[in-house]
Amino acid sequence: MQFHAGRLIDHVHINVADLGRSAAFYAAVLEALEMPPGNLWPYGFQADELFISEPQPGQAISRVHLAFQARDEEMVKRFHAAALKAGGSDNGGPGERPYHPGYYAAFVFDPDGNNIEAVTHGKETRSAPSVIREPA
Repeated sequence: MQFHAGRLIDHVHINVADLGRSAAFYAAVLEALEMPPGNLWPYGFQADELFISEPQPGQAISRVHLAFQARDEEMVKRFHAAALKAGGSDNGGPGERPYHPGYYAAFVFDPDGNNIEAVTHGKETRSAPSVIREPA
């Protein structure tokens, strides 16, 4: 069985109540996942396919479930600890889940109540660590 990644989602946009607070939360989560810290711009925070901003007039705060990939169970544990320290609240500590064999995850609510997860699917082989795109 194969799973393809990097083809379906261009970006995920989350509207938050306080951009600075959320940028600090997600920077801490990304550090625990050994990802670059992202960039805080006047209009939003961006890290890879994730974009966070305060809502425009007529828009609401987001309510989403977002799952980050983790390399292994230790990274899931670091994610959970970092998220709690950075202002998140527990929504399910690190542990195996019944979704399929090897599914190990932790869940937190971010400062706005979004359900944020880090998950590893057990031992697997990846064709590449990431997809690299460069503007032509």
